[in-house]
Amino acid sequence: MLTSIILFSFLSGITVFLGGILANYFNHHIKESPVKYEITHTLMSFGAGIILSAVALILVPKGMDKLNLIPMSISFLSGAILFMFLDKYLTKKGGQNATLLAMLMDFVPESIALGALFVVEPKTAKLLAVFIGLQNLPEAFNAFRDLVQSGFTAKKTHLIFFGLSFSGVIGALMGHFLLENSDKTTAHLMTFASGGILYLLIQDIIPDSKLNKNYLTSLGATIGFLIGIIGEKLT
Repeated sequence: MLTSIILFSFLSGITVFLGGILANYFNHHIKESPVKYEITHTLMSFGAGIILSAVALILVPKGMDKLNLIPMSISFLSGAILFMFLDKYLTKKGGQNATLLAMLMDFVPESIALGALFVVEPKTAKLLAVFIGLQNLPEAFNAFRDLVQSGFTAKKTHLIFFGLSFSGVIGALMGHFLLENSDKTTAHLMTFASGGILYLLIQDIIPDSKLNKNYLTSLGATIGFLIGIIGEKLT
């Protein structure tokens, strides 16, 4: 079982690095044009749709299922308030890290849940790993672009993403060994992440993905959410 946890959490996480590679190739080898601009923003909205689906279909339902109303509300608001202050701080420093933060707030709690899930439902856990990997690809694509625009070099961003690819393995092992019988702690973690993700989506990611007189961006977000529905249905 331990081998399966490491293997599937690694496969779900390596798409973070792959998304960065694709973003770097796209930025440097595709000529600047209105079409390139539309594709970039459509991918941003597609990633936003997938992140939103993770909140609506995985993170929030886990909290609602395991937590009472007041503890759940406190965890959710705590995540939103913390990331409001963090986003405000990063904005003052001139960074564009909202997509990266949202990706991590999504990826790490799901990886922890993945490790805990392998104990009771290994088949469902494997499908969840595939779903997480599909989420990470467009999210990493957009996060790579944001980091480069905020001043990071492509090489440094690749190194960051390579390291982040293994955070899923660490999270899954933590979930397996520490939270195997701690459903409420896992639920608090996922609900806290939901509040932070939703704040970042509304404040930064969705507004940045919008283009005037372009309808593909909204369609991209809708398709991204559909991917989440399909993944949840399969699990």
